[in-house]
Parts: sequence; C-alpha cells; structure tokens
Amino acid sequence: MKKKILVTTGGTGGHVIPAEIIAEHLKTNYEIIFSTDLRGYKYLKCDKSKINIIDTPKLNINIFFPLKILKLFYLTIYSFFLLKKEKINKVVSTGGYMSLPICIAAKLIGLKIYLLEPNLTLGRTNKFFLNFSKRIICYSSNIKNFPNEFVDKIEVIRPLVSKSFYELKKTNYLNKKNFCLLISGGSQGADIFDKLINKIIVNINNEYPIKVIQQTSNNNIENLKNFYNLNKIENKIFDFDNSFIDLINESDLCISRAGATSLAEISIMNKPFIAIPLPTAKDNHQMENAKFYEKAGCCWILNQKSLTQEILINLLFKIIKDKSDYNNKKDNLKKLNYQNSWNDVNQKLNKIIDEN
Repeated sequence: MKKKILVTTGGTGGHVIPAEIIAEHLKTNYEIIFSTDLRGYKYLKCDKSKINIIDTPKLNINIFFPLKILKLFYLTIYSFFLLKKEKINKVVSTGGYMSLPICIAAKLIGLKIYLLEPNLTLGRTNKFFLNFSKRIICYSSNIKNFPNEFVDKIEVIRPLVSKSFYELKKTNYLNKKNFCLLISGGSQGADIFDKLINKIIVNINNEYPIKVIQQTSNNNIENLKNFYNLNKIENKIFDFDNSFIDLINESDLCISRAGATSLAEISIMNKPFIAIPLPTAKDNHQMENAKFYEKAGCCWILNQKSLTQEILINLLFKIIKDKSDYNNKKDNLKKLNYQNSWNDVNQKLNKIIDEN
C-alpha cells in the first residue's frame, strides 16, 4: 500500500500548476491528495474526489480580522482531522497563505513538511514555516530574503514544468511568413497588455507581418479579436487555455509577466521573451524571477512603471529587424536547458521526498 502525501496549494495558477507537476512526479511511489482554496480549485485538473476545499481567508488587517482568525482556527482543526482521517504521511506546500491551516496541523501532528519556493524571493508563508520544515525545494540556492540559519534546508531542482513540455517537439517558426508574438499576463491576466500593445502591433504590422496570440479577459475577447481583424492582423485570442504549451510552441517571441511557472514554461521551449514584471507583486518577486533569466542572457526586462509605447515599439522593431540579439538569447536558452530532462527532475524530487 502506497504512503500518502497531501499537496496543499491554491490561489493562482502559479501555485496550482507546480502542485500538479509535483503530484505528476510523485504519483508512482505515493498516493496524492490535494487541499486548495476556492480560487485554486478551478485550476486543478485532477480527480475532484482527491481535492479538499480549505478556503483560507487572507489575513490582511481590517474590521473582519478577528473573524478571519476564528476561521483560520476552525480550518486548522478541520485540517488536523483531515490529515488523521486520510492517514497522511507527509505534506508538500507550494506556498501562499492558503497552506496555513494544513501546515499548522501537520506541525501539531509531527508530520514532515516540504516547502516549494519557485520564486527567487522567499515567500512570507514559506519563511514562516522554514523552522518547521524538513526541506525547502528551490530553483536556485541564491534566494533573496532567505535566513542564513536555514540554508542547509535548500534543495535545488530544475524549474518544474509538466512532462508534456519535455515530450513536445519544439518548432521554429522564424522562417514562416508572419513573426508570431505571444502576449500573456498569466492566470490573472494583465490589463496593461490590452491597453498598451494593440496599437503597437498595428504599427509593426505595417512594416513586418505579425501574427498575434494574446491572452485577455473573457469579456474582452470579442473586442480584441474584432480590433485585429479590422486591421488585418492574423490573431488568436484566448482567456485561459489548457493547451498553453502549443501556443508557446507556435510563437517566436513572448511578452509575459514574470511568474516563476510562466517563465519556466517559456524558457524550456527555448523562446526568447520580454518580461514585464507585475510591480505590485509581493517583495517584488517577479522582478527577481526575471533577473535570473536576464543574467543568463535569455530575455529582455521592461519596467511597467516607466514603460511607454515608444519604449516597447522600439524594442520590438529592434528584435524583429536585427535577429542577432534574438538568436543569441535563443542560444543561451538552449544552454540553460542543456541536459534538463524529466527523469533528472523526477529522480531528484523523489530522492528529496523519500528522505527519512
């Protein structure tokens, strides 16, 4: 009989997708169940009978704070009995306040807790649980705000992406008629991409044929599609696409936020990208994520606070006109992902979790 692991996650796709990938890696040796909040539930694609809803409130200070503390106390008791009932052996947390009840309950029971920190800045919940955790799984040993006394708990693995990314045959569309641009704001979308980029694409398309694959909100899909059709620009507009891997593969260049999962997926497909980190991200973690790839010579970074149409259009024209910088970044991505395989990540991750 397999031992059981509970993976606690929630919130955005940036938390949920790595949780599913961890389950994908561990399912051969362990039975996996999940806990998530209501926001994360819509992103989980696994068997719904394996999902437990623990809708943890965000503990921001307001007049409802006392009620939130009471709810957290209740959810911790609920989590305690859930872990006991399911006979959970170990807990893996992908970070975020959503994991608080499960991790507190796991500590009370004495279960081993493994943390995942996909960002290059240590998350506040992960920092809180460092002292109680067995290991923290990271993509780099150089994590900003990481306490020195816990560095021995760091286990470095390659960024987590689904097995399908390793199996897909990567394509190169640069020899096609239209230069293909993928614009994605992540699972939460990005209004600035709608407001800033559309007219820029029209200007570029007047000189260089462009195909646009763009993510937008569901209620804006028709408007955006009509705009591009009116300007005779080949386009594919979507909200949240489960076949995102195919959209990345189809593109030549990506414009993206800098969530750890998004950048890992774009990177492993060897697609150069322009990162526009979310300026309101806690502890500026998206900027730190982007800088990791910038230092490796794989991307360009634009600061949203100072970003103008002129800055973006000049960069895009430069990339499309002179492919030397583009090709250099593509080569650097190939070097970064050299010998990166599903089996290597799988063996490393299982070795970490199997540790007594």
